[in-house]
Amino acid sequence: MIGPEPGRWGTVALGVAGLLGAAALYTLLSWMQQAGPGGATIPGWAQLADAARQVVTPRPISGERWLLADAAVTFGRLGRGLLAGTAVGLTLGLLMGAFGIAHALLNPLVSAAAKLPPTAMLAAFFVLVGTGGRFFTATIAFGIAPILAASVSGAIRNDLPLELIQKARTLGASVMELLVTVSLPQILPRVLEAVRLQIGPAMVFLIAAEVAVGSEGFGYRIRQESRKVEFDVVYLYLGVLVLAGFAMDYLLLGARRLLSPWWHRSR
Repeated sequence: MIGPEPGRWGTVALGVAGLLGAAALYTLLSWMQQAGPGGATIPGWAQLADAARQVVTPRPISGERWLLADAAVTFGRLGRGLLAGTAVGLTLGLLMGAFGIAHALLNPLVSAAAKLPPTAMLAAFFVLVGTGGRFFTATIAFGIAPILAASVSGAIRNDLPLELIQKARTLGASVMELLVTVSLPQILPRVLEAVRLQIGPAMVFLIAAEVAVGSEGFGYRIRQESRKVEFDVVYLYLGVLVLAGFAMDYLLLGARRLLSPWWHRSR
């Protein structure tokens, strides 16, 4: 650090102060807008509380609770997309990192795919996989797999100790054993960190796809409520997405600490 460290409790106090400052600024902006002649697109805290009651209360006819139903759909899609993208990225990364021929063959394709925004590919995904569940999985997987592949490949080529490979070869390890029992445990912390950093982009890709063609889920609800200028529900859903992102972030941090305790001790 260039400047002085605030310390543990100083860090906590500054973080709380930042959150309180953001809440105060939001309150001020909401009050200023609602006091004006235009419509209120920045709802107050009372309106957000009403929206919270609305989305958890069963609907009069269907009995559906919006928040629970939309969360089940959206986070189910997110989980499937993350699993598919991680599987593809990990496989490509292992091949590119371990084999020079595979790296020379695949690296240009992976680099090109990483530069292409998945949201720009929505029209192509319509044609290739349709607009069902596979559409959302493909959008997320295409968005995160190239970045994960590059991260895994770089970890193998740059961070994997050469002496481990040499010792394993001396003991007669096969190529598959070198990949699975030697390389993968060593790079697992980097893989989990790369997946953790891709949670935010994966949410962006998913919500964009749901806004475009979804008939249920968070993106669909945000689109519908925005058309009705019901921004209290929109803001509430954005807050839920933020909290979900933090939860998944801490889960992956805990998984890394559990699966690779040696990595944390070396830090």
